[in-house]
Amino acid sequence: MTSTNATTTTTTATTTSADSAATPRPGEVDLPTRSPLVGRLAVVAVMLGIFSIVTTEILPIGLLTTIGSSFAVSDGAAGLMMTMPGILAAVSAPVITVATARIDRRLMLCVFVLMLAGANFLAAAAPGYWLVLLSRVVVGVVIGGFWSIGAGLAPRLVPAKSVGRANSVIFSAVPLGSVLGVPAGTFIGDLAGWRTTFVVLGAFAVGVLVLLLLVLPPLTPEQPTRLGVLRGMCKGVNTRFALLLTFLAVLAHFGAYTYLTPFLEQVTEAGSGLITVFLLVYGAAGIVGNFVGGAVVGRRPRVVFGVAAGMIAAVTLLLPVLGRWQVGAVALLVVWGVAYGAVPISSQTWFAKATPHAPEAASVLFTASFQATISLGALAGGIIVDRTSPSTVMTLGGLAATLVVVAAWTHFARRLTWPDGA
Repeated sequence: MTSTNATTTTTTATTTSADSAATPRPGEVDLPTRSPLVGRLAVVAVMLGIFSIVTTEILPIGLLTTIGSSFAVSDGAAGLMMTMPGILAAVSAPVITVATARIDRRLMLCVFVLMLAGANFLAAAAPGYWLVLLSRVVVGVVIGGFWSIGAGLAPRLVPAKSVGRANSVIFSAVPLGSVLGVPAGTFIGDLAGWRTTFVVLGAFAVGVLVLLLLVLPPLTPEQPTRLGVLRGMCKGVNTRFALLLTFLAVLAHFGAYTYLTPFLEQVTEAGSGLITVFLLVYGAAGIVGNFVGGAVVGRRPRVVFGVAAGMIAAVTLLLPVLGRWQVGAVALLVVWGVAYGAVPISSQTWFAKATPHAPEAASVLFTASFQATISLGALAGGIIVDRTSPSTVMTLGGLAATLVVVAAWTHFARRLTWPDGA
C-alpha cells in the first residue's frame, strides 16, 4: 500500500513537473511549439513593419523640395511633413499603448499597418498640401503605436539566446529605411513623380500586413502599461539620463539631417541623381553601425552612445567646410551613417536597462521621447534654414551632439549603474 502510494505520488509529481515545463510562461505564447523558422519570420515581419514606417516617416527628406514645389511651399514649410508625425507619435505612444493595454498586441500591430497603408494612399491622392499633412498625422499615430509595441517584442518571438540578434534585426529597419527606402522612394519620385512613391509604399504596407497575419503568434499583453508606471519610471536617474541623451542625440541628428537635401543641392551642388547615391551610401553605412552598435551596446551602453554622438558632432561640424566637395561630403556621410545607425538601438537599450521590469513601458518612453524630438528637431531646423542657411543648421546640430558626449561622460563620472548592476 505504501509502495503504491509512493509510486502514485512520484507519478503525479512527474506529471505535474512535465506539465509545468510544457506550459509557456506569460508572453511566450506558442514559442515552445513553433518552429525556429517561423520565429525568425515573425522577427522579419516586425522589422519590415518598422521599415515601412521609417521609410514613410523620413521619405520627405529625399522629396522635400519636390513636394514643396508642387504645392508652392518653402523648404521650412515642407519640413512640417517631418514635424507632424513626430508630434503625433509622441502623444499617441503612451495614450494608445495604455488605452489598448489588454488587447492582443498582434491585432494592434496589424491595425497600425493597415492605417499606414491608408495614410500613404491618402498622401498620393492629396489635391492640396493640407491633406498631405493630414496623412502625416495618421502616420504619427501609427509610429507611436507600432514602435511602442514592436520595439520590445524580440523576447516573445525567439528563444532567449537569440534575443540580441533579433533586436539587431528589428532595429536594422531604421538604417534600411535610409539605405533602401528613401533612395528608392526618391528614385521612383524622380522617374514617375512623388505621388507614385506613396502608392508604392501603400502597396508595400499591405504586403507587410499579410505577412504579419501569417507568421505572428497571438501576443496577449504580459504587463499592461499604465500611466502610473510611466510616471514612476521617469523618477529614476537612469531613465532621466535616457531621456536627456535621446533628446540631445535626436535633436542634433534630425535638426540637421532633415535638411541634408537642401545642403547637398546648395553647398555641394549635387544633382538629384547624385543625392540619391549619397543617401544610399549613408544608409548602407547605417546598417553597419546598427549591427556593430547592437553587438556592443548591451555591455557598453555609455561608450556606444557617446562614441556615436561624437561622430555625429564631428561630421555635422565639418560638413560646412568639407561638404563643398563631393568627395568630402560622401566621406562624411559614411561616418554619419555608421554613427546614427547605432543611436536608436542605444537609446532603446538604455531605456530597457533602466526599467527591466517593464519592457513595454520602456518602449513607450523610448518611442515618445524619440519621436517628440524628431518633430522638434525638424521644426527647429526648418525655422533656422529659412532664416539662415543649411550650413548653419549643420553647425548647430554638431553643437547639440557634443552635449550628448558630455552627458554620457557625466553618467560614467557619477558611477551610476543600472538595476542589473551593469
